[in-house]
Amino acid sequence: MRPKAVAVAAVVLVLFCSTGTRAEDPTTLVVCAPGFPSNTDEAQPTMDELAGALARGAGWEAGQVAAAYYPDLEDGLAALREERAGWGLVPLPFYLEFRDQLELRPALQVTHDPEASEVWSLVAARGAIDAPGALAGWELSGISGYSPRFVRRVVLADWGDPPVSAQVRFGSRVLADLRKAAGGERVAVVLDRAQTVAMPSLPFAGELEVVTRSRPLPGTLLCRVGERIGDERAGAITNAFLALAQAEGGPELLATLRITRFQALDLDELARIERAFGGDEDRDR
Repeated sequence: MRPKAVAVAAVVLVLFCSTGTRAEDPTTLVVCAPGFPSNTDEAQPTMDELAGALARGAGWEAGQVAAAYYPDLEDGLAALREERAGWGLVPLPFYLEFRDQLELRPALQVTHDPEASEVWSLVAARGAIDAPGALAGWELSGISGYSPRFVRRVVLADWGDPPVSAQVRFGSRVLADLRKAAGGERVAVVLDRAQTVAMPSLPFAGELEVVTRSRPLPGTLLCRVGERIGDERAGAITNAFLALAQAEGGPELLATLRITRFQALDLDELARIERAFGGDEDRDR
């Protein structure tokens, strides 16, 4: 082969290999659950097991999927901004708050038997709150508090928006906040379904009451992150998520993650929630 032909062939080979390598770059699933228990290092063995199961389910080689868990909001956001992050598994308030910023594209939702949906409850001292206006000057705390608009416009949508002077904040020390509420402090706590179910076991539960509940909402969403993974590969890994509950060892793995299965998402219902949540203008601080 003449030198010029050899050079052209080498260039073509380099371009082909570069394209192929890029197409097969590993994709990372970022699991971000602000305020939830465990930490990134403790969860990593389970995340590795999940990544391996997804790769097998998609028919990919081992190592083509990675996964990491972040219970810290800022750490999770940083991980999702990285180029290798192709997927995010995030709670509904996280999705609504950051969907535009991160270009999150919902694909599936998590189911926790016996309910596929999540219900949020506003809890305060018994008899202290009888209407949204009574929350003037109060503090509303909970693991969804990093998104005040979610609390005000989605959780409390059917009850009414509290006064501007009611401050919504993120709080992962739910037990301490419930104790404050029971003690008569001007604190109301936003609980998810599991926390609400556990509340009657508290020694001071008799001093508390559920003031209002949200309508049933999606809980945790599986989202693609922008266009970082192509449609064909996205379809393969989506099917792998759907098949986890029937895969060998899948139910046990999902149980470790406190998940029953992944299922299709009602996009019309999600669109309604997005409209209630609103856009970025006048976002509550």
